[in-house]
This record gives sequence, C-alpha cells and structure tokens, in this order.
Amino acid sequence: MAPHDLLAVQFEGHRPHLRAVAYRMLGSLSEAEDAVQEAWLRLARSNSGDIDNLGGWLTTVVGRVCLDLLRTRKARREESLADRLPDPVVSRADVTDPEQEVLLADSVGLALLVVLGSLTPAERLAFVLHDMFGLPFDQIAPIVDRTPATAKKLASRARRRVRGAAPNPDPDLADQRRVVNAFLTAARGGDFEALVSILDPDVVLRADGGVLTNGMKVIRGAAAVAGQADTFRRMATSAATHPALVNGLAGLVNTIDDQLISVMSFTISDGKIATIDILSDPDRLAHLDLAGMES
Repeated sequence: MAPHDLLAVQFEGHRPHLRAVAYRMLGSLSEAEDAVQEAWLRLARSNSGDIDNLGGWLTTVVGRVCLDLLRTRKARREESLADRLPDPVVSRADVTDPEQEVLLADSVGLALLVVLGSLTPAERLAFVLHDMFGLPFDQIAPIVDRTPATAKKLASRARRRVRGAAPNPDPDLADQRRVVNAFLTAARGGDFEALVSILDPDVVLRADGGVLTNGMKVIRGAAAVAGQADTFRRMATSAATHPALVNGLAGLVNTIDDQLISVMSFTISDGKIATIDILSDPDRLAHLDLAGMES
C-alpha cells in the first residue's frame, strides 16, 4: 500500500473520534465535518513520519480549527448556540447506529450542548478536551496559548458553569419513552393538569423556528410550559408523530404529508421532563439526514 493510501486508512480510523470532538466544540454537524476535513488536509500536507502519536496530533489540530471557528463567530457577532439550538442527531428509536454511538458517547444531549454554547471558546475547548476526552492540560495549553495551570482553570470555570445547568438524563430509554408518551397523551387532549404532573417544576422549553420566528423562544417553569397546551394539542393532532432518538435520548419526529416539520428532544430527569427542545426551522430541518426514519 502506498504511504498516502496508508495514511488515509489510518485517518479514517480516527474520523469518528474527531467528528465527536468537533461536534461537541461546535454544535454543528456540517461545521464538524468541515473541521475534520481540514485536519485531513493538514495531515496530507505534513511530514507524517515525524508524528509519534497520530490520534493526539489530529485531536490537537481539530481543536485548533474549532477554536478558530468559535472565535470567528464571536468576532463577527454571529448568532451563537445561545441564540439557536444545536444540530440534533436523529435516528430511529429501534435501530442502533454504531457511528452515532461514537458521536454521542457520554449522552451529549441538546440541553448540554446549549450550555456549552454559553462558554467562551477557550473554556469550551478546555472543558471538552479534558472532561469529555481526557486530554491532559499540558496538551491543551498550547492550543489556547495558555500555561497548563491556566488551561486547568479554564476547564474548572467551565465545569462550574455546566454543573447543574444541564440536567442529567435518566439512563433507561424505556422509562424515558413512557414519560414522552404521557406527554403526547396530555398534549393531544390539551390537558394542562396532566402536563404539569409530568413536568419538572423548573422545566425549560426551547423552540427554535429560525428567522421566521426571530430565533429561539425560551419558556421556563412548569405552569408556563403547560400553558402552551393548546399549541401542543394542535401540533400533536395535526402531525404524524414518530418516536425517535434525538442525541441518544427519547424524542419525536413530527411530519405532515411526509414533510418534516419539527424534531423534539426531551431530557427526562428523575422521572420528570426537565427540558424540551423543539427545532422547527425549515432551513435547518432540510439538511438533517433522516434516512430510514419513514420505514
């Protein structure tokens, strides 16, 4: 096998890990793919014989690419993940996809990605690479142009902001699904009291309809969320509802005449719905890969 071909095979072995790093850093599937592709281009131009630890080298490169993208977003004052929902990873509820399992290891739900989007670029990189992927601070420090001690402080500050801001999902998918089904039943009936009974008192609903709805709408508290009962009822009775996994958690895909209209993700914590995330932005829905969802 030619050296370049061997290098390509080795790179492909690292691709799932690199994609997972980039997705946690950026919250965008397309940008994550771009970051991974950039890592390949840099590897192909490098003297790979001088690389002792290919996986570590590639993770560092992807980290730098993602950091530059996050800083560019901030410099241009583009919409951040605090202003829109991250891209969901959607799959059928009854099918296990090994590639998505790698991408979503550690239960990286939309609620956690929203919180990560509130961090500074350097905090996010330090937290993601250290807390999620175990990279030592002496390897993180050069990426953010800091000392290892400062990189450790960045991760610690990020950890404090993340802790408690994103609820821990219940691990049993069957239990999650029962709660989501109870939500659907209450929604179809427009039953305010039933909705309140399955919502955490501090539940957060985020609904991202894109530019047509001026971005993301956030509603907090069980009474306020249950107050959307009429909206839930119209949605549940007018659309065909399909159970799905959204970022590895129980969710719903809603269609009308086979046209995707929304993706819903639920974080079930201690048997109650702690977060509801609804993506209904037509432009972003059009780019989701939902192959096989209709079968």
